[in-house]
Amino acid sequence: MIGQIANLKAGMGAANKAISDLAKLSLISKLRNAKYDGYRITYNGFDYLALKTMHQHGSMDTLGTTIGVGKESDIYSCTDSKGNSKVLKIHRLGRVSFRTVKNNRDYLRNKQTQSWMHLSKLAAQKEYEFMTILYRNEFSVPIPYDYTRHCVLMERIVGFPMRQLKEHFAYKTLYSQLMGFIVKLANHGLIHCDFNEYNIMIKDDGTYNFQKEDGFIVIDFPQCISIEHPDAEFYFKRDVECIRTFFKRRFAYRPKNDETMLDTDGFGEGYRYAYPVLSRDVERIGDLDIQVKASGYKRKLNDEDRTLQNAVSSMRGEGEQEDEESSETDGSNETDDEYDDEDDLSDFSDDEEKGDSSKGDEEENEKIIEALSTGVGKLKMDKLGNYILEE
Repeated sequence: MIGQIANLKAGMGAANKAISDLAKLSLISKLRNAKYDGYRITYNGFDYLALKTMHQHGSMDTLGTTIGVGKESDIYSCTDSKGNSKVLKIHRLGRVSFRTVKNNRDYLRNKQTQSWMHLSKLAAQKEYEFMTILYRNEFSVPIPYDYTRHCVLMERIVGFPMRQLKEHFAYKTLYSQLMGFIVKLANHGLIHCDFNEYNIMIKDDGTYNFQKEDGFIVIDFPQCISIEHPDAEFYFKRDVECIRTFFKRRFAYRPKNDETMLDTDGFGEGYRYAYPVLSRDVERIGDLDIQVKASGYKRKLNDEDRTLQNAVSSMRGEGEQEDEESSETDGSNETDDEYDDEDDLSDFSDDEEKGDSSKGDEEENEKIIEALSTGVGKLKMDKLGNYILEE
């Protein structure tokens, strides 16, 4: 079957050699403690499949060095065939080096959902959808170029993360613009939910004017929710507080409401309000939350949307704003972030991984293997990719 799908003309020997070569390169790994010979794709293999697809699309030609490592993704520099610089974001949901690992593992075990590899794919698809629709509506986001599997290819911003900002000639204007972005996004039906100095890029191209256009770019969108979400007010307020806290700490900037001012088109000094409030300042003028099926919107969700939203929610609770959850590298691929082989590819049941399946399960596995080998017998595949004998 593998030989036929891969168009290997040399027969079974070629398939076995290909499997062996892939295993030596750690693109696939042998299934441990199983009652049969089996392999499963690794994250390295998943990465190579995505890179090959983008290369075939013509959207990416060469992969560069690591730019940064986050709690749910790795960021790389890359170029296209014309030498244009771009950024590749590889989603890594389920990374086990952070404190939310218990939530991650419990979610997969208790909900019997797909692997974190599959959820990373859904997160990349969702982020590309968010970025595309926001860019079309003239929000300050990177240009989205392509996506496949768990990877998103986007514009490389000439700038730096706001957490590195030490001084700024117009920080009061920047504060007002960031608050304005939160309100504008909410007016179109969305709340970012992770709007902080790690997900805001300050432009450094020397071409912007803070009085006329935004001097920043916002990144990282898979966790966005609708303003109709039951917890919308909480997440809106948290986004606002993240910006207020950063400006207090970095610039000692603590604007207060000023009833003598009449201007309500901005926030901070010189305006009536120091910061936005969801119930007071947000007025829906768009339905982007409905168009991208954001969590909390009123239409019925499909199974994949619900699966991704539940997984992201399980990681949204503890430790999201801790400094140690994001780090920069100097072009090195070395990182302390590791994956647990038993958890990041949970396509198999606990019984299969531990090798303690019952006699009935062994007999059924043998029948499935025989049906695959001989072509005699009716098989179907469940949503996790497991073969099942039809009655």
